[in-house]
Amino acid sequence: MLHILKRAALGFLLLALGGAALADRPGTAGEASALVKKTIVHLKKHGRDKTLQAASHPSATFVDRDLYVSVYDLDGKVLAHGSNPKLVGVNVANLRDANDKYFIKDILAKAAGAGSGWVDYKWVDPVTRTLRDKSVYVEKADGLIIAAGYYKD
Repeated sequence: MLHILKRAALGFLLLALGGAALADRPGTAGEASALVKKTIVHLKKHGRDKTLQAASHPSATFVDRDLYVSVYDLDGKVLAHGSNPKLVGVNVANLRDANDKYFIKDILAKAAGAGSGWVDYKWVDPVTRTLRDKSVYVEKADGLIIAAGYYKD
């Protein structure tokens, strides 16, 4: 009986450690685009105000590890931000990345043109606090630009 209990305890320990490893796993391109699509579904179901409020709450369903949603108006004003809610209300159209690239302008142009797509830039990972290559998926919906990105390895 003691042998069975030891094996069960070991199994639970391995399961717990596996879950912790999964929680530390960085987000992927597929998860980033799925987060944008999830936000659009929420927008259509609950409306603009509730979606923007939820997307700016760091513990909400629009933040997952190093993945988070940011929402902009067509001019580059932040309407919601899952990683830094203090940016809400700030026009970031002239924001540049570490390579001096106007990446928000690229995001706005992608949404205005194709309506959706990917934009690459360098940004600080909110989990590791290190400068990394990032790719953000952008989609225009109901006059909003919704974005979520992942950090590349």
